[in-house]
Amino acid sequence: MGIRKANPSTDGAAIAEIYNHYIAKTTATFDTEKVSAEDMSQRILNITNEGPYLVYEADGQIIGYAYAHKWKTRAAYNLSYETTIYLRPGHEGQGIGTKLMKELIEECRSRGIHALIACITCPNEPSVRLHKKLGFTPVSHFREVGLKFGFWLDVQDMELVLR
Repeated sequence: MGIRKANPSTDGAAIAEIYNHYIAKTTATFDTEKVSAEDMSQRILNITNEGPYLVYEADGQIIGYAYAHKWKTRAAYNLSYETTIYLRPGHEGQGIGTKLMKELIEECRSRGIHALIACITCPNEPSVRLHKKLGFTPVSHFREVGLKFGFWLDVQDMELVLR
């Protein structure tokens, strides 16, 4: 039980299952089409080529995952990464997200990453609280930039500068 690095070969199906819930039932992601296990395995591989990808596992089941990838593609942004975290439904509020994010932050710090940016769909108070607790601060708010389930959605960016 605990946190480990994601394995693109074996974790794709479980991570896709978690993510597909958020695609189908929530506005936490702007993806609108479910992803296959194979597509998720490829995403994991692509992300692990440039940044950390962690999973929280308990009793042989992936309960959540978090990763960081380059925020923008231009060279001057190379040390700024965007973070992502999702938990299996029913496992919120147990401290798993905090543990995953703390480990992700430390992994990013050890890699020399300078800034982390969390792009959070609004409203999403649990995610905002989590990031504030970890030292992220709000830096921008974009109004009505995503359309999902017939609703225009805002996005708030929060940043943590690693020192």
